[in-house]
Amino acid sequence: MRNDEQEGQQVAVLFGALADPARRQVVELLGQAPRRAGELAAAVGMSAPAMSRHLRVLLEAGIVVDERTAHDARLRYFRLRPTSMVAMQAWLDQLKAHFDEQLASFKQHVDRHHLGGRQPEQDRVEERAQ
Repeated sequence: MRNDEQEGQQVAVLFGALADPARRQVVELLGQAPRRAGELAAAVGMSAPAMSRHLRVLLEAGIVVDERTAHDARLRYFRLRPTSMVAMQAWLDQLKAHFDEQLASFKQHVDRHHLGGRQPEQDRVEERAQ
């Protein structure tokens, strides 16, 4: 599979995981600090089993990681994985570059056809000269 196809699939997985409002809320909470599943469930207002299912989706998408503390292996903390959004950010950057290019092309078209080939700067210079 080509690299851009892999990135496309990764972006689709990320968007899929973030499509649910509860999972987006979990990501926002984890952006503040690592938390246990019970804390997340209480903050979002859902049952522990439902939170477990949401966390599994976020784990599989690579958005969060879970860690156990050295002093008590029963405590499982979830935190954001800092590099998880790299593929999505690259995709958004490409999209923005495309839109910027299209907007620049449209501006040139408007300037050329609706200003009679004159540039707006020329109009300002001529206004000052009068």
